[in-house]
Amino acid sequence: MIDIRIATKDDIDCLMSIRLEMLTVVNNLPENFEHSDEVINESRDYFLNGDQMTVLASNGDKVIGCASMSFIRIMPTFAHPTGKRAHLMNVYTRSEYRRQGIARKMVEMLIEKTWEKGATEISLDATAMGRPLYESMGFTDSTECMVLTNL
Repeated sequence: MIDIRIATKDDIDCLMSIRLEMLTVVNNLPENFEHSDEVINESRDYFLNGDQMTVLASNGDKVIGCASMSFIRIMPTFAHPTGKRAHLMNVYTRSEYRRQGIARKMVEMLIEKTWEKGATEISLDATAMGRPLYESMGFTDSTECMVLTNL
């Protein structure tokens, strides 16, 4: 039976394992790819100290999926009077468990908790594979945002 729950700091090893697996799969890297110490250390710190909530999906003692919501506070505006926004990311289900509604259940749980925390907007960056799921849940494309990166 599939169990979906909010992760705690006690789940750090599971969180790190599924996060690194997700990064490897999504970026089409070889299975034996070694992630940089910076990515590992910053991911660990974020799970332990960041303003985030992560959901884990498990089948018995095997973690099979995850999804995270990062919380962002901006200056309040008329459109966002609380100044609380969120960004959905790292939605991942192992290939053998896909097309069973697991990702949807993880995202629904995060959305519910995010609204409870007073957020007025949830954004995300969708892959081509994930886009139909998000559209079916009511997410729409936005032209509001411009981005500047320093990479």
